[in-house]
Amino acid sequence: MAPTPAIANAPEKATGPINLGFLTVLNEASGYLGGYLVTNTWGRPLEFRLTSAVQPNRVQQILYGGTLQPYICADLIGKTLVEKAGIPVQLIVTDREPVLDLRHKVEMPVVWLTPANAAQAAPETTVAPARNGYGPLCCHPRFAADVPAARDLLARLDSTFDLAEPFARIREAVAEARKLGAGR
Repeated sequence: MAPTPAIANAPEKATGPINLGFLTVLNEASGYLGGYLVTNTWGRPLEFRLTSAVQPNRVQQILYGGTLQPYICADLIGKTLVEKAGIPVQLIVTDREPVLDLRHKVEMPVVWLTPANAAQAAPETTVAPARNGYGPLCCHPRFAADVPAARDLLARLDSTFDLAEPFARIREAVAEARKLGAGR
């Protein structure tokens, strides 16, 4: 007897290991600096990358206007970090709203861990409610269809996994990399 063929368009549950990408962009006097940490479902680091500072000049600031931060954070820094990474991820988490525009450049869902004082998120873009002192987890408004996939991936994580914690590690690693760079 032949196996029953899969129904077209039926959602398929993801199986296998999940790798998560944590991407943040720091805005400092020297410019915008990105850090990208890939972890497994327990938060163990698998890969880390960081960028050099990107400093827009005054002409770029004028020409890009309100689109400057998303362009720098998503197109220049985020896309570069994700493309250069050797380990693929199934979900990217960021703590910076302008990074959400990265979703226009990648195939996997990108979600934003909003701050505790963030305005109420639209229900159609809310992946998870506020918890652990942070606001809700949201996807890009133009990619609301990512919500079910992101929820499925998050449901497969260890229940004690704190999505905010890797960002502290990224910031510490960036600070340490600066110290090492200054010593050379």
